[in-house]
Amino acid sequence: MKTPIRLGTPLSPSAIKVMLLGSGELGKEVIISLQRLGVEVIAVDRYPNAPGQQVAHRSHVIDMTNGAALEALIEREKPDLVVPEIEAIATETLVALEEAGKVSVIPTARAAWLTMNREGIRRLAGETLGLPTSPYRFANNLDELKTGCSEVGFPCVVKPVMSSSGKGQSKLDSAADIEDAWAYAANGSRVNAGRVIVEGFIDFDYEITLLTVRAREADGSIATHFCEPIGHIQVQGDYVESWQPHPMHPLALSKAREIAKKVTDNLGGLGLFGVELFVKNDMVWFSEVSPRPHDTGMVTMASQHQSEFELHAKAILGLPVNVALRNPAASAVIYGQHDAPGIAFEGVADAMRIPGVDIRLFGKPESFKRRRMGVALATANDIDDARIRAKQAAAKVKPVIVS
Repeated sequence: MKTPIRLGTPLSPSAIKVMLLGSGELGKEVIISLQRLGVEVIAVDRYPNAPGQQVAHRSHVIDMTNGAALEALIEREKPDLVVPEIEAIATETLVALEEAGKVSVIPTARAAWLTMNREGIRRLAGETLGLPTSPYRFANNLDELKTGCSEVGFPCVVKPVMSSSGKGQSKLDSAADIEDAWAYAANGSRVNAGRVIVEGFIDFDYEITLLTVRAREADGSIATHFCEPIGHIQVQGDYVESWQPHPMHPLALSKAREIAKKVTDNLGGLGLFGVELFVKNDMVWFSEVSPRPHDTGMVTMASQHQSEFELHAKAILGLPVNVALRNPAASAVIYGQHDAPGIAFEGVADAMRIPGVDIRLFGKPESFKRRRMGVALATANDIDDARIRAKQAAAKVKPVIVS
């Protein structure tokens, strides 16, 4: 008979301790979901007063790409689970600690290591698993980038192998764009400014995020669950709008789920994965995967019975999950619009007077013009109306500099 899940009490000997590496807006919602289950949470980030640190039991500020500092903190806190929430982490250290039996990483240290680097996950998908992807090349310098662009053809997309939220990403229409793209990629890389991926452009109809959950069943086995597909719009690789459910041809949806299951089965472990896919008619291509909640999935706070954050928290603890859709919904990003510390927001009440609308402000201590500072969520009878409401609400929220 399987041993039942035992949840403890925070700040006591019975506590289940979870350490989040990265404590932005996504980590904050995961922490809130864990708190509701009586989990003791340690929030780690590279800067103080990150959103997740504001709701955790304890917080630490370290350079998470420094393996020695990361190992020392894990040794000090001795968490039951380590949950990476961003890419810029010394994943080799996590792999070594997990192999030594000193830590359990969600979903696995190998998954964190592979997905931190676009090269690792692309080679796994395209070469090991044989999944359909865009043509791609890797480049260590400008000359290799020129060769790579020539081989995959124009238009193409250049990205740092290690970055997030579209940082350093460029679409190239001709060889005249290559030098600027190389410089932009180097500036946008979080860890290694010396290597990029160049991807051939796919003429897709739309792109989706397929949230995929690996969760424990009553008999101890692991089952794969799929949320309804999430449509989204990105600008320079950065999400600005999402909606759920995105309508799909049944054959395309079946292919999308097959691809998502293959890649997440290989990565293993428990938890939620954000699998990004390109779709044209009934053809589907793998793009990327994040072994954690996805920014486009913030819409699930309005659309699903359990948000992606609740699903992640429950799955990593071995609890049952419910991926059912509650109603159509959409999200729209609220940008900082200013480069300033501690901004304020006006128009929130006006935004929330729109039927079906709610607002989330992340509490980031510093604003940048294109920094995501909040999100408008909207429900409606269909995704078209939900999208209109979400965008109207986001436009009404006005960040202002506090004098």
